Amino acid sequence: MDGMRLDGRTAVVTGGAGGIGRAICADLAALGARVVVADLDGDAAGEVAKALGGAAFRVDLADPEAIDAFTAEVGPVDVLVHNAGVSIVEPFVDSAPAHWDLMWRINLRAPMQLTRALLPGMTERGWGRLVFISSDGARAGSGGEGAYAATKAGLFGLAKTLAREAARGGVTSNIVCPGPTDTPMVRAVSDEHPGLLDKLAKQIPLRRIGRPDDIAGLVAFLCTDRAGYITGQTISVSGGITMQ
Repeated sequence: MDGMRLDGRTAVVTGGAGGIGRAICADLAALGARVVVADLDGDAAGEVAKALGGAAFRVDLADPEAIDAFTAEVGPVDVLVHNAGVSIVEPFVDSAPAHWDLMWRINLRAPMQLTRALLPGMTERGWGRLVFISSDGARAGSGGEGAYAATKAGLFGLAKTLAREAARGGVTSNIVCPGPTDTPMVRAVSDEHPGLLDKLAKQIPLRRIGRPDDIAGLVAFLCTDRAGYITGQTISVSGGITMQ
């Protein structure tokens, strides 16, 4: 199918060693992209990159200096997928400001800093793709995730503004919002609350929680030329638990 390849393109995926991140990296590589796996877990990033013939960088997204070092070394980037994120579950009135700061730095400030560094090269070359992985919790609210939802909601304004500012440079900017998805982070929460995943699945029209591949397929499509007329959009991948 014409327009569905990414041969010759370099794609950076933050949090690329995690559950959804690995799936995104695999799909982008299958389309021909050279994938750069950026993750705090350098060993896991290396494993993913080795399997896909890409490159790996250990990057602490909470550290602005580490981000600067990464962007200085990575070279020209055509696709930037902001997948990394951290969630600390606690009632908002009991939440710690130190946790707010951590989620702000990783979930929102890091995407801002990375994009500011890498977007000019995309517009100069006349082609680029920005994909921001937010959350349905940011769209609809999520009990125990007030600060997380707030930082992920900030991506909406950023991505839509970039969609307007970068359009003439041939760069698209879109947001993908996963619903409940079977990832190590969700499994860790469910281990503390037995039966949680079954309860979630019963609330979803398609009667199952999402899989990383469900998210990755949409992300990969948004990075192709076939999606070149899609920008400034927020798309949920939630099995129908949220509908627009």
